[in-house]
Formats: sequence, C-alpha cells, structure tokens
Amino acid sequence: MIPPQPFRAVVVGCSAGGLEALRQLLGPLPATFALPIIVVAHTSTEGPSMLACLLDRVTALPVVEAEDKMPVEAGRVHIAPSGYHLLIENDETFSLSVDDKVCNSRPSIDVLFESAADVWSDRLIGVVLTGANNDGTNGLKTIKTGGGYAIVEDPETAFAKAMPASAIAGVAADCVLPLAAIADHLTQLSMDDGRSRR
Repeated sequence: MIPPQPFRAVVVGCSAGGLEALRQLLGPLPATFALPIIVVAHTSTEGPSMLACLLDRVTALPVVEAEDKMPVEAGRVHIAPSGYHLLIENDETFSLSVDDKVCNSRPSIDVLFESAADVWSDRLIGVVLTGANNDGTNGLKTIKTGGGYAIVEDPETAFAKAMPASAIAGVAADCVLPLAAIADHLTQLSMDDGRSRR
C-alpha cells in the first residue's frame, strides 16, 4: 500500500464577512508557509484587485490575483478574480471560466474545490469559512471523498453562520475550529509528511 503523501495545496472559500476572516486566517501564517493557498471570496463592493492588495498588507506571504494559465506557486496566496470561476488544470495552472453561476456565485467555491480535488485528491486541504449561503458544501464533500482534509470554521465564530453550518451538516469534516485556531492548524498540516495519516 502506498503511504499518504504530504499535502500539496490549500483551497479556501468564504462569503459574507470574508475579508475580516481572511485577515485573521492569513495574518498569522509564517513567511515559511510552504503550500499554495487558493481563495474564492464572494465580494460585493471590494473588487478582486483591491482584495488582493488589502490582504497583501496583513500577511507575510505574497498575495496575487490569479490569471488564466498562471502556475500555482508554493508559498503564495492566489485570489480568484471577480466574475470568473477559478479552476485548477492537471498541469497545476489556473483557468478562468464564465460558465453559469453556481449557488448564485461566480466565482464559485464549489467549482474551485471540485477542480482542485481532481488534481490533488488526498493531498488537498479544503477550508470553509464564514458565509451566508451553502457554496462550498458540495466542493468540500468532493475533497473529503477524494481523501483530502476538510476544515470548517466553527459557526459560533463566523460573521455569517450559514455557510459553515451547511458544510458541517453535509460533510464529515476532519475538524471544526474557531477562526483564530485555523492558521496554526494549517501551519502544522503544511509540515505533515503524511505519517500522521497512515
């Protein structure tokens, strides 16, 4: 039997209250954090470039807006651009789509999570944070079904409880954590060589 391999990427989804949640998630991560982080945030007044700029000020990791054909890079935060679904290709590059909205959203958390699960399967970490709809539940379920690791913010610490509550109800998450504890847990997982999952 082939033993589990180290994690390769982190995907994060959030909606209402997402900017503050992302600040609290990304701010404590060390500059040595080795995994790529890919984020879909449902934005309203904040444009995607502004979101990347705002987050770049609070984290030691570089933050960029993902572009079509851009490679996924370790130790970098990639933000989905507004108005496009963000997908991961088999060669670990991004592609953008203007297909129909999913859960009334484009970009959709589910679309990102499901495409990432196809590429990284059991080496993927999925994180669902605050939000007012159920986007992310099906995608997190796909990650979990593929052997990946599922983290959900405790609804009690979420600005909007609906999205994490939906994920908890629909997915056998590996852990449900208060927002303030997720960064440290991700840091520990990023150093996991797979032995803890054997």
